[in-house]
Amino acid sequence: MDNSTPSAPAVEVAGLSVQLHREFKVGSLRYFDAAGPFAGAMGERFGGPLPEPLRAIAYSLDASPGELILAWRSPTETLLLTTDGAAFAAILGVANDSSAGCMVDQTGGLWAWRVTGALARDLLLRLGSSASIPALGEARVSRVAELPVMALCVHDGQIILLVERVYSEHLLGWISETAADF
Repeated sequence: MDNSTPSAPAVEVAGLSVQLHREFKVGSLRYFDAAGPFAGAMGERFGGPLPEPLRAIAYSLDASPGELILAWRSPTETLLLTTDGAAFAAILGVANDSSAGCMVDQTGGLWAWRVTGALARDLLLRLGSSASIPALGEARVSRVAELPVMALCVHDGQIILLVERVYSEHLLGWISETAADF
């Protein structure tokens, strides 16, 4: 599998920063019932429930400077992002011991791009539409640069774009060309 980094892993212009964050471990929690035993067990592990539809949540991790980000993807799937490899492995182990759900490691398949700055909203409007811009606590899937992209916001002033790795170069190309107009 090719996990290479795009030739230019960042775009920086006045008022806009787009950076690839490969340190994120990405997992897909898959379950049969969002109110069932798997979701309950995961909620106990995280210290709070799985996100509601179209929502994203950040939880602090005990004994770690990192955090755990959860983003609703569908009625039976939640994405999990963290930079804490040990916490990720522990959750993976607990999730995969369940008969009501599992977690699939998507780290090599989904890449996270962090978008910050005063021009972040304008960038997403130009590459997609207003549906591409999540409010604080939201997770949205829309077309950005003609690609399906999940945009989520768990911290004010910061949007995380999740895109399949094979499309990251394409997305960055569109971002670079659009940012050149600013």
